[in-house]
Amino acid sequence: MQVSRRNFLQLAGLSTLGAVACNFFPEREFIAQSPSEMPEDLVTGIDNWYATLSPTGTESEGLVIRIMEGRAKKVRGNPLYPINQGSHSVRAEASLQALYHPDRISNPMVRTGNRGDGQYRPIDWNQSFDILRSQLQNLSDGTKLLSITNPLTGSLAHIIKTFSEEFGSRHTSFQPLEETVFNSTVKNLFGQDTLPTFDLKNCAFLLSFGSDFLSTWLSPVQFAKGFGEFRQGTNRTRGTFVQVDSRFSMTAANADQWIPLKPGMEGKLALSMAQVIVSEELVPQTTIESMNTGNTFAELQNALAPFAPETIVSELGIPALNHDKPEDVIRKLARDFASHGSKSIALGGGSSAAHTNGLFNLTAIYALNFLVGSVGQKGGIRFNPKAPVETLTHTSASATTTEWIKIKQAIDNGDISLLLIRNANPLHGLLNDIGIGDSLRRDDIYIVAFSTFWDETTEIADLVLPEKQFLEDWGDDVPKIGPGFQLIGMQQPVVKPIEPLNPMAFSDVMLRMANELGIASSFPLNKTTFLEVLKDNAASLHQLGRGSITEPSFDKFWNKYLQQGGWWDEQSTSIDGQPTPPMLIEIVSKHTSPSIIGPKGSNTFNLLPFQSLALTDGTGAHLPWLQSTPDPITSVVWSTWVEINTKVAEEMGLKEGDFVTIEGSNGNSIEARIYHHPAVPPNTVSIPIGQGHTSSIKYSKDRGANPLEIIGLPIVDHIGSLAWASTRIKLTPTGKSSPVPKFEGIVLAEATSEHEAVIKITRG
Repeated sequence: MQVSRRNFLQLAGLSTLGAVACNFFPEREFIAQSPSEMPEDLVTGIDNWYATLSPTGTESEGLVIRIMEGRAKKVRGNPLYPINQGSHSVRAEASLQALYHPDRISNPMVRTGNRGDGQYRPIDWNQSFDILRSQLQNLSDGTKLLSITNPLTGSLAHIIKTFSEEFGSRHTSFQPLEETVFNSTVKNLFGQDTLPTFDLKNCAFLLSFGSDFLSTWLSPVQFAKGFGEFRQGTNRTRGTFVQVDSRFSMTAANADQWIPLKPGMEGKLALSMAQVIVSEELVPQTTIESMNTGNTFAELQNALAPFAPETIVSELGIPALNHDKPEDVIRKLARDFASHGSKSIALGGGSSAAHTNGLFNLTAIYALNFLVGSVGQKGGIRFNPKAPVETLTHTSASATTTEWIKIKQAIDNGDISLLLIRNANPLHGLLNDIGIGDSLRRDDIYIVAFSTFWDETTEIADLVLPEKQFLEDWGDDVPKIGPGFQLIGMQQPVVKPIEPLNPMAFSDVMLRMANELGIASSFPLNKTTFLEVLKDNAASLHQLGRGSITEPSFDKFWNKYLQQGGWWDEQSTSIDGQPTPPMLIEIVSKHTSPSIIGPKGSNTFNLLPFQSLALTDGTGAHLPWLQSTPDPITSVVWSTWVEINTKVAEEMGLKEGDFVTIEGSNGNSIEARIYHHPAVPPNTVSIPIGQGHTSSIKYSKDRGANPLEIIGLPIVDHIGSLAWASTRIKLTPTGKSSPVPKFEGIVLAEATSEHEAVIKITRG
């Protein structure tokens, strides 16, 4: 394409010069975007679409962005990108509001008052670089630097990993509800460093334990696409889906059958299913023998006998369903699961992993896949290959609760005195009981925050550096749960920052610091800009000569790389062999029950915090679009609510909208409104996380409450992660009440005739 003044704009800096339009739209739209201030002759009224990548939320989504006259107008899913295949989440939809949000940090700021009092003055970028370089140079030891970021992959993860190694410092990632238990289970059972994919498209029987995979767990947009094929795909019969969960989630609402059970008992239910499958020999004897090496069949039967449905059912808390006794519910579930063989999938995560016995729960759950032969098979659990380029294989692991306690101690002991914090908010997302807030407010540490918006952590920083929003920035991504073949997603800037915004990419700042500190001797630190790093990695992809792009020249390869939003090779699947099946007797020997901490007595319940569809862990709370997105189960917006069983609420004299005090296991308490419905198990309550912010952005400040403030410090055995579902709370009415902000009507469901009864989902 001939580059001219009319179709390639004069954008500020190389970091936005490379935008390339998508190639699945009309030819007339294959022109680059225009700057925010254009000569009159550039106003054409023609919209252009650009492929990029959204790193927001729980997964990276391929997007195409509609651009008119230099402004982003519309977000759509990239139909070519294998992860979301044209779909996109509400979180990606809200990215336009984040881009044009009036409260974005516009310039570098340095603290002038006491920590946390909000007194800052603007400075320019050269002053910022001088301050940052001086702080790094003044450290007596590189180990005194700690970098805290959101979870990273691809080229950016490689930059931070290399910088930390060369400087001698440490880097960790932060997630309020990290997935270390799931990651450890995958490593222990399957021997995989990369997470597997679940072949929902070709699955016949899907069994999920506690994972809200259609809403917020891991890769919900990808799972939702597969689930659509699972339900209504061409040339196949409709799949059967059963959700085992202590909460009636969005995913449970889409199941053929929802089986509520006592929190933390998912692993014992899985072993009860295994007992039925083994005792009734519902799978080939050779499969059972592969999971019973060194023991006789009689010894295996004896080991599983305590988990026979009629023996274990009283511990599980499963009610009678569809006129079936609880033990018959378990037997039928086991038989149905086994009857579909390698087309059955058992997956677990979310609340089933978030108990003190979470590792046992997931081990028992995923072992069921070995028992029916679905591991590594079409329609089962498929392994993802490593990234095609070695420099793109890097990821950043999230610190566990136990590790955060050690980090807090290191700060208090003076072993850490400088923190670089990027897109992470530990002051809101970390437990109060850890005490990280007190440590970060010390006067003898220096905090540099890279952020697009003010939040609780940014507001106590000494130096605040505004970062580009992803629609203004370069990046790439290796999905944490891939599609079963090699895939690299590409993020390109589709607009330039609008004045007076003056942000800079975190990656470019770190590359500049590496150069000025004299540690830029090797790739990728020896590059001047992040764009150069991305092009070098793209050149390695080009040299492979395979996959979705096989252009003769690198320039043509690069253009198509940007146009389609990435590179993938559907023929490059995992070459790993079948993992060795786990031994059932060994799993039985490690079975444990959850240790639930918290108040006891009347009006006490097991608390199940959950990530809401829109706000997830609270990173989107500053966006009105996400605040006003109705919860799919309750339709509640703009607030925190307590889901409680309708009958239990009546017994306590509580009506919808009544405020209650929620006392946690650590003695702290919060307040929230009651929302009751009959699908809540009587012994549990659920509260969404994400609200309860105290930062200065008006859309999130002082709105709702944060349940992570009251859950104490329950820890997953052998892992050190937060057992956020192993906590008990006490409800006390406050006497106050106000309407719950929701989209749902207020008319109760009533039977229209004796032949159309309203069905109660639980005993409540």
